[in-house]
Amino acid sequence: MSLLGGIRPPIAALSALLLALAALTAFQLGHVGRETVPPAVLTSQQYFAEDGAIALRASLDESITDIGRTASLFGSGEPVSPDSVLDKLGSVYQKWRGTAVIEIKSGRLEAQRGENLPLTALDLTALDGKSGLAPRMVRLENGETRLLTLALLSWPNRPQQLLVASSSLKVPGISLGRSRSIAVLDSSGQVLGSDGVGGSGQEKKQLAKFAETVAQKAERHPLQAKEPGSGGFAGISGSLLGDARDGHRSVAGYAKLTGSQPGVGTDATALGLTVVSFVGVAEERSAAVDSFFWIAASAALLVLGALAVALLVTTVQRPLLQLFLESRRIGRGDLNRPVTVPKYGEAARIGAALDRLRRQLLGAPAAETGGTRGGRRARIGTRALLAVCGILLLVWSGPLLLTLNRAGASVAVPRAIVDDQRERTDTLADRVRRALNEGHADLTSVASVISDRTTPDELTKLLERTRNQHGRYESLYVLNADGTVLARTGGKPHHSAGKGPSKQPVTLVDSGNRPVITEYAEAPGLAGAAVVGELRIDFLNAMLKRPGLGEVRVVDAGHRVIGGNNGYLAFASLSDAGLDALVSAANEKADKSPRAKSALLRDGGVSIAAAAPMTGGGVAQPLDWTVVTRQPAKGLEISAYTAQNRTVLAGLLGLTGAAACLGWMHIIVVRPLRDLARRAEALADGDRRTVVYPTHHDEVGAVTRSLEVIRHQLLEQRKRDAAGGATGRTPGPATPAGRN
Repeated sequence: MSLLGGIRPPIAALSALLLALAALTAFQLGHVGRETVPPAVLTSQQYFAEDGAIALRASLDESITDIGRTASLFGSGEPVSPDSVLDKLGSVYQKWRGTAVIEIKSGRLEAQRGENLPLTALDLTALDGKSGLAPRMVRLENGETRLLTLALLSWPNRPQQLLVASSSLKVPGISLGRSRSIAVLDSSGQVLGSDGVGGSGQEKKQLAKFAETVAQKAERHPLQAKEPGSGGFAGISGSLLGDARDGHRSVAGYAKLTGSQPGVGTDATALGLTVVSFVGVAEERSAAVDSFFWIAASAALLVLGALAVALLVTTVQRPLLQLFLESRRIGRGDLNRPVTVPKYGEAARIGAALDRLRRQLLGAPAAETGGTRGGRRARIGTRALLAVCGILLLVWSGPLLLTLNRAGASVAVPRAIVDDQRERTDTLADRVRRALNEGHADLTSVASVISDRTTPDELTKLLERTRNQHGRYESLYVLNADGTVLARTGGKPHHSAGKGPSKQPVTLVDSGNRPVITEYAEAPGLAGAAVVGELRIDFLNAMLKRPGLGEVRVVDAGHRVIGGNNGYLAFASLSDAGLDALVSAANEKADKSPRAKSALLRDGGVSIAAAAPMTGGGVAQPLDWTVVTRQPAKGLEISAYTAQNRTVLAGLLGLTGAAACLGWMHIIVVRPLRDLARRAEALADGDRRTVVYPTHHDEVGAVTRSLEVIRHQLLEQRKRDAAGGATGRTPGPATPAGRN
């Protein structure tokens, strides 16, 4: 018989699956809520560190680009003094701790602003090398680390100069909340800069432990550091559990600086920096569902599974095996003993037909052997028996799929996750504000080198170079005081024709249900003119795509949607009244300045929401924009939802296993058995012409082969009877064949 055919393999497979599922339910799925720190809290810390790494990488790359572009702008115009270079640089950008200009040939310091720079760390003779102008980290005498960014100032017939800017290695614009700390590490795990780390030895000791572990993990390949198929952050990131003390445990997240695209590095990523953040969370061990539930579910599955398997064995397997033996006996010629007819289904019909065929082989006419011995019970088919087994297993799987262990609207969400949602939203709002301010600073830098002697061709080249260096602009143009466009690059301007530059540095207009963010930078050398940049809305939306925040929206002062991380209708109102109220609460100015707020919204399912107004100054401040986020809690790895998901998983496994095994049995056994019952009854009714051939080499196939043997015996008997009638002999009863 076939190895995978017949009645035994599907029943054995069903028994094994039910036993395995019962063991899985009792010993594995029931381990819910036993962690002192929920996995969702660890994941949230990882996302927090990734936000910091993205912010630091963007800030460093922007600074490096700004220094190089500023030096290029000065080099393309008339020569200016070093003091003028640093004064203009400081008036446009306020992000460097110190700047200086050095004459390369003599090494003389020409001008300096801000803190004293460690210029002795620079080798001026190696600037023409492959990485001579690459950013470098130097350590000051007080132990702090600075990043030095270099660019060349070149004019014809003048000594070449080096523009140097220093910045601290701290993560910019990160909202830490009350008790969080964040640090920047080099490739060896040494702390280069930190924020929020107190003076207590315990925090410094914990940071040192995290730094040692993170340095080892950061050396891995990004593809090996994450699970296959995981998206989001392109570099190495993860989370760590720290020491426990007084019912609290330190939880850290780390992320290595990486480019926005996998495998594409930048000047900042070449530094090998890693951001690590950690916070203390309360340990809480509270199982969402008692282990008794899982043990009871496992016991119930064993009972119902035993009933289903027993029903299949007694009503399907044993009768079929009995038919196999009886058909083989009749086929061998043992006709003296009546056929033992099963009680139910197709087996009863086949057994009754076999007994009729036995009597026909003994010489009884087919008409005199009519009728079945199965009675009404034969009407109960094997499909009905399989349906009963399926119902028994569905009694166990159905409640698990639909009703049991459901996390209601009162589910408890760890406070640390709610706080992280608020702080990450505040960080995202600051990132948007900084991007708008940086864009205006870039335009101001371009406007500072424009004069009435700059030709339209020179203006166009300057705008094209700026647009190529910064991908945020959809259109760049120089607008005269009378509203005429002197030069432009990119798309068609949306500024009203014949209207002069706006007095507002940043404006927002509705251009056919499409937000147009326009920035104006006045050109001092061209009276009344301004450099205008229209930002791509995709640039804004791309900054909002961060995992773990759910749905992200940027709304204006009227709570109209300006941008988002997924599909949205521009200038539409917020879809949820709770979010609208949260935005209003975050922008209240009655007793204090606006600040980020978070809340749990329980209408229509539990979700974590946060709103953060764009505060911090700059040209973007008057826009009164707010970043609002909402994340469904059901996607978090907390005990209540983990128990619900595992309950549904158990139900799905039970339903899938039952459907697979019973479906297997229906295809391999039940359908051929029903067809065999029809053929056996037709043969017993006198149909000797139709060949009975097996479909599978199993028990049903063996019974089919025996029926074919019986058909041949009946044909031979008819030939003998016809031959006896032709010779005038009266046929006697058929002589039974000898027994084997």
